Amino acid sequence: MRYQQSWSDLDENLITSISQENLKATLASAYSKGLNHVETARHYGTSELQLGFAMKEILNPENILQTKVPPNSDPKLFESELKTSFENLKCDRLDLLAIHGINLPEHLDQTLRSGGCMDVVRSWQAKGLIGSVGFSTHGPTNLIVQAIETDAFDYVNLHWYFIRQDNGPALDAALEKDLGVFIISPTDKGGHLHSPSTELIELCYPLHPIIFNDLFCLSDPRVHTISVGASNPKDLDLHLKAVSLLGNSSELVQKTRGKLMDKACSVLGADWLSSWHQGLPTWDMTPGEINLHVLLWLYNLVEAWGMHDFAAARYNLLGQGGHWFPGNNANLLDDEISEYSLIQVLSNSPWRKQIPDILRGLRESLSGSQQKRLSNI
Repeated sequence: MRYQQSWSDLDENLITSISQENLKATLASAYSKGLNHVETARHYGTSELQLGFAMKEILNPENILQTKVPPNSDPKLFESELKTSFENLKCDRLDLLAIHGINLPEHLDQTLRSGGCMDVVRSWQAKGLIGSVGFSTHGPTNLIVQAIETDAFDYVNLHWYFIRQDNGPALDAALEKDLGVFIISPTDKGGHLHSPSTELIELCYPLHPIIFNDLFCLSDPRVHTISVGASNPKDLDLHLKAVSLLGNSSELVQKTRGKLMDKACSVLGADWLSSWHQGLPTWDMTPGEINLHVLLWLYNLVEAWGMHDFAAARYNLLGQGGHWFPGNNANLLDDEISEYSLIQVLSNSPWRKQIPDILRGLRESLSGSQQKRLSNI
């Protein structure tokens, strides 16, 4: 998603030569280094279209092609989008197709109910047009586990990396069901590691934060694939360095993780680290639909590792991300939402008295211009 020209669909004659040459150079460099899995999505703007042209020019017999199409209540519309993906990619077959964004129970229902999207996929598989089928998700862990346990999928694209490990139960479920596990955006969503904070650089040294996070993910036996998200050929370099260090990953990860957690404990305290998440209501059961879990997670990242820029982007995305990033930030606290009403729903939290002030501090330090998802799926 980071190398395409536009997040909007464009006619092919509007694709610039500069953009296309950069994509081709990135693809050629990846292929030359043994990276053969190319993953995109119907709603990554011009990505599919540009890849379709590039792969016709840069042939790779080892290529593994994957795209993602969102579920739809109307399977005919889903199939229409699937056809568009094939046309853009100029392919006769997809090795991997993911149902893109099973984030809500209704998305799973749209996919698996009789006559739904999966029936379309099965008919295309029967014709030899699609290999394995999986799903991508930004949804809650319990929904991911539920989807895995349906036995309808071959693999899952999900979020899991050093700074966010709450999908661990989903990894366990995938291992139990022998599903492939593809980690989404560990470099960007894993903390803007392409532009890491000074504190993070110092704590991870001599590793770059990207290398540490790659090793953290790839050294876990439940994980099979991580996305690189290259916007240009140089973006491959640190990931390839991580691969060269995999043989020593256990020692490197343990040492770096120890430094990071020691710093977090010294700043936040062991009591907070062990219990901050306890007794938090879900965002839809909180006044103003404040997403307390995400906000306190961001607080931890800023205080422990100086990840202000990443936290600010995430904070201002709340309220703008729909089901991809649900709930709101703390901007309405003390205005439309009273501290009393908030404390009432925090009755089971050991930190109910401290949380309102933490939220005020986040609002003061992170609030800025509203963000929107790059993709408006």
